[in-house]
Amino acid sequence: MIQFGTGGWRAVIGENFTRANIERIAAALARRMVRENCAEQGICVGYDRRFLSREACIWFSEVLAGEGVRVWFVNLNCPTPQIMFTVQRRELPYGAMITASHNPAIWNGIKLFTAGGRDATEDITRPIQDEANALDPEKILRTDFEKALAGGTIVFTDPRDEYLDSILSQIRIDAIRKKHPRIVLDPMFGVSLSGLQTILYTCRCDVDVINDRHDAFFGRHLPAPTPATLVDLQQAVLEHHAAVGIATDGDADRLGIVDEQGRYVSANEVLVLLYYYLLAFRGWKGAAVRNIATTHLLDRVAAAYGQTCVEVPVGFKHISAGMEAHDALIGGESSGGLTVRGHIRGKDGLYAASLLLEMLCVTGKPISRLIQEIYDRFGEAHMAEYDWALTPETRENIYQRIMVMRELPVLSRPVEKVSYMDGCKVYLHDGWVIVRFSGTEPRVRIFAEAPTLNEAKELVETMAGFTGLPFPPEGA
Repeated sequence: MIQFGTGGWRAVIGENFTRANIERIAAALARRMVRENCAEQGICVGYDRRFLSREACIWFSEVLAGEGVRVWFVNLNCPTPQIMFTVQRRELPYGAMITASHNPAIWNGIKLFTAGGRDATEDITRPIQDEANALDPEKILRTDFEKALAGGTIVFTDPRDEYLDSILSQIRIDAIRKKHPRIVLDPMFGVSLSGLQTILYTCRCDVDVINDRHDAFFGRHLPAPTPATLVDLQQAVLEHHAAVGIATDGDADRLGIVDEQGRYVSANEVLVLLYYYLLAFRGWKGAAVRNIATTHLLDRVAAAYGQTCVEVPVGFKHISAGMEAHDALIGGESSGGLTVRGHIRGKDGLYAASLLLEMLCVTGKPISRLIQEIYDRFGEAHMAEYDWALTPETRENIYQRIMVMRELPVLSRPVEKVSYMDGCKVYLHDGWVIVRFSGTEPRVRIFAEAPTLNEAKELVETMAGFTGLPFPPEGA
């Protein structure tokens, strides 16, 4: 069965990611657009470098065209945020991206976007999901791709320049050109290479690139910027004496950073750095929005500048909604996605990388020093996070105990409150711990934050032991 999660629909190729299911989703979406009288206005579709992505985008488009929807087809693999930008800039009602983002190579999927370039919310994806599951494949209409191209129902489009020019218009190119920094770029075999190279060369950076070839297996690593997957980037930064190493995930909506000392900079630290920079150096004002599993250090920075921090469930659609509701300055998550007011309403690794580069050049300080300055002023906060694969039985047992019976372990520090907004989050005197089920994979994750990394790990270990999970998990 087709099931949308927090980041769209994702499934294992050949198991649930099949042509039949792709066509079902396309037909359900097309019929919704016909009912909403926006079929002629059309939808922008794109794809990443994963196995079957282009083919799946063609199958998807053939059904959209067959069901009477005009398709604006980006005929070159591209970043997910470029599709979101195009939906926003061209005032389209919908967009779609064939990608499984940072999931393993055997996965693929579809992300859907709505007017304004927003991630589709559950009130959109749930009816599409239900209608798709109920469809008879024999009753789905299709138009051959080449025939639809010739007839103008499918139209090739290239919004790349619009997208990159928009990013360049929002950063201080002059400040970067004066510093002439050396950058190591790691697209992680994904789709950010040409876009980031264009931005970096325009800013007169010296650029060295690793992991840039097309590899559907992503170098046999997860295409997610984590300490385990950025070892090559860490080494390259040291070898090239670079100011920073920049990585993006498979579809380029998430950012990973390595500092000038070859140290992995966590997504939490990147988010806090950029918020601090916008407040302290650009002089901007506005709240921050973070999900429930993202650092509370953001709250301290906000409070110091007379701003607030809004907590929302996991899923960037909630961050986008929170930013709009509060006219927030920045929104982000601990998995590496963030956006800033004035840009698109979704996460964008290329924009975030460009803004971080501006920060380095304007402040004239290396990342390691900026992070230490923030810790010295606002106090340290370190996160530990682990995840476990689950069988249906194990998942149900943990869910019943944590979410239904609402049992908690005895923790080493006072409990201030407990939230069940998205998983079970326990707020402590000087930290927090959360148990949360993944919305895209059969896994459970435990996050904790405390003044030291060891204290955070102890919180995770306590919660894991309470739920019957081995610690550390296999492969950690």
